[in-house]
Amino acid sequence: MKKINVLLGMLLLSVSAVSLADPVIMKFSHVVAPDTPKGKAAEKFKQMVEERSKGAMKVEVYPNSQLYKDREELEALQLGAVQLLAPSMAKFGPLGAREFELFDLPFMFPNKETLYRAMDGAIGKRLFTKLETKGITGLAYWDNGFKQMSANKPMHKVADFNGLKMRIQSSKVLDAQMKALGAMPQVMAFSEVYTALQQGVVDGTENPMSNMYTQKMHEVQKHLTLSDHGYLGYAVITNKKFWDGLTEEQRKLIAQAMKEATVYERSIAQQENDDSLAKVRAAKTTEIYTLSDAERAEWMKALVPVHKEFESVIGKENIQEVYDIAAQVAKETAAAAKKKPAKK
Repeated sequence: MKKINVLLGMLLLSVSAVSLADPVIMKFSHVVAPDTPKGKAAEKFKQMVEERSKGAMKVEVYPNSQLYKDREELEALQLGAVQLLAPSMAKFGPLGAREFELFDLPFMFPNKETLYRAMDGAIGKRLFTKLETKGITGLAYWDNGFKQMSANKPMHKVADFNGLKMRIQSSKVLDAQMKALGAMPQVMAFSEVYTALQQGVVDGTENPMSNMYTQKMHEVQKHLTLSDHGYLGYAVITNKKFWDGLTEEQRKLIAQAMKEATVYERSIAQQENDDSLAKVRAAKTTEIYTLSDAERAEWMKALVPVHKEFESVIGKENIQEVYDIAAQVAKETAAAAKKKPAKK
């Protein structure tokens, strides 16, 4: 009887210890505003994880570089100081995973369908495997849309970029892109861009509209060219040691929440950019210009050779695979258009 009482006591202590166990804390750091597609999706993910785990897992979201700036956040993740990041793909070049700069190539993705097929297919999976040796596990790809050019002078023709100091992320591809236009690329942390534009340290930059508006860059940029010349997306990643240390049940819960947060994030990205463009128009601080077909062709002539320049580091097969996907999407789109009944 005494043994039974001892066993019962041990069992009660064990149950008590489990019930009082500290929740799994996941710090999710990012560099943009909470009201961007990335910021909103991070909050959506937090809500789902905490509700579904009944508080056994907590997600602490730190937007606007509250914890770390661009160059610091990946090191912080590798050291385990944070558990989740959603950096733009350009950030992986300095880490030694140059293949991610595929997403930085100018005029690489003609539409979102091509982009998503590349991200969610064999290319996206191959790229994530490149991070495993860096102590990083890839979870999802989030969207922020196509980029536009802004500066304090008009940018219609390629010659208009001559001598402009343009802020870029740390990416050899983006460096080559700006040089191909005749501009002088300036690598700078995202959190420093507004002040640099305001003080004239740089003349302009490139961003999807949601980033431009939420960071108030339109207040210090007189001209905006709607060019869709490049793409900005994010890879949601976690510390591999942290991920491997979770239970299978915890990983499944997080993976499902991330899958749903990704669907949500992509569904709002275009609308957020459209809304931000409308708000910039309403502010009347920035002259907005749309490239003509001839001007766009001139930009493409200057920038598409950058693809060839980076074949050896990004992978010729990766670039060709995107070309093939784009061709297939175009073929399917044309076929669908033929089947569509003509309007009376």
